[in-house]
Amino acid sequence: LVDQLTHRGLAALAKQFGGLLHLRFGWLHVFAVSTPEYARAVLHEQDGAFSNRPATIAVVYLTYGRSDMAFAHNGAYWRQMRKLCVTKIFSRHRAETWLAVREGYGALAREVGRRSGEAVNLGELIFNLTVSVIFRAAFSTRDEDGLIEFVAILQEFSRLLGLFHIGDFFPWLAWVGRRGFNRRLSTARGALDRFIDKIVDEHMRRGKNPADPDADLDMLFGGPETVGSTTEWAMAEMMRSPGELERLQQELADVVGLDRAVEESDLNKLPFLRCVVKEALRMHPPIPVLLHEAAKDCVVGGYSVPRGSRVLVNAWAINRDGGAWKDGDTFRPARFMPGEGEAAGLDLKGSCYEFLPFGSGRRSCPAQGLGQHAVEFAVAQLAHGFNWKLPDGMKPTELDMGDIFGLTASRSTRLYAVPTPRLTCPM
Repeated sequence: LVDQLTHRGLAALAKQFGGLLHLRFGWLHVFAVSTPEYARAVLHEQDGAFSNRPATIAVVYLTYGRSDMAFAHNGAYWRQMRKLCVTKIFSRHRAETWLAVREGYGALAREVGRRSGEAVNLGELIFNLTVSVIFRAAFSTRDEDGLIEFVAILQEFSRLLGLFHIGDFFPWLAWVGRRGFNRRLSTARGALDRFIDKIVDEHMRRGKNPADPDADLDMLFGGPETVGSTTEWAMAEMMRSPGELERLQQELADVVGLDRAVEESDLNKLPFLRCVVKEALRMHPPIPVLLHEAAKDCVVGGYSVPRGSRVLVNAWAINRDGGAWKDGDTFRPARFMPGEGEAAGLDLKGSCYEFLPFGSGRRSCPAQGLGQHAVEFAVAQLAHGFNWKLPDGMKPTELDMGDIFGLTASRSTRLYAVPTPRLTCPM
């Protein structure tokens, strides 16, 4: 049952039965959307009707009854939370956020440089540095003990938020097997409560608005997996297609030179870098299946969608749709290149329904600008600073490109690669 609800399972069903499917799991009506046409109908034509988020028993408990921005129902509270996140956390005017990105991914390059010539677990390194960047951006602190504590909380929450209980499908069986399940939920939420209390106390001691940490949590839970996973996928795809890495490195050498590290001010002069990140986001969207819930009875494509139905928009399948994309399963960044590619006019803002890396409509990702910037800067640092090869004589075609479905679709195996310095200056 759960396998059918993954991005790959839903894509396989769509190939057999069409782009709009009605599935029944216990009491749940589930509608799977897997083509750009139906995505437009849900996310644009009836955006307001599908702007709620569904939530499992675990999600409701861990988010204090949907009190966070990610799972709150559309309404005044949710709009206020989103406004707070956009203006206070993800805004260009919040210097701490962008400074953390700049310094954090500079540290990533230096850490890689210290391991030159040896096989580096690049996936783990990217994830750990991304957590550190976002932790600092959210809380304006370099507290290493707090970071280690939060990583453990984050990992347990990520596991629990992806769990289903039989009561999610059959409410009258919600009592079955709840003792151990409830204990695990309670332990995780208690750890988060204590962590938040410490952050609030520290903010008050420093004269900072104590309301800020609560809004920061959406950033902390969403950022490390999505930004880290996309960066790892971009590097993996280029190592599997060495010609694309060579083209990016040549662009970096031409624009930046080999006598200094790439800087933020260089990013807007690197069109192929932006294409690489767009292509990574197309093939591996941070959230592969976008979760929506019908707030009222609706009709989509001539089919009735009852109030409370779950609507799963399969961004992973849509971003590879054969009717919208040439060579949809092939990593080809040049498709986005201005004056060269057939998809050069597509943007990341959710108005192109064949390309939904950050969702669309009211529930689109509010951190799209910050996330894109962070991935571009990280990929630029890694590609510009180092040449890369796979370990133990592995051929590019032998690189495992499988994924694991969860809140994100991260790589099934961490990416290992061997760096050697390219620059004439120290990192």
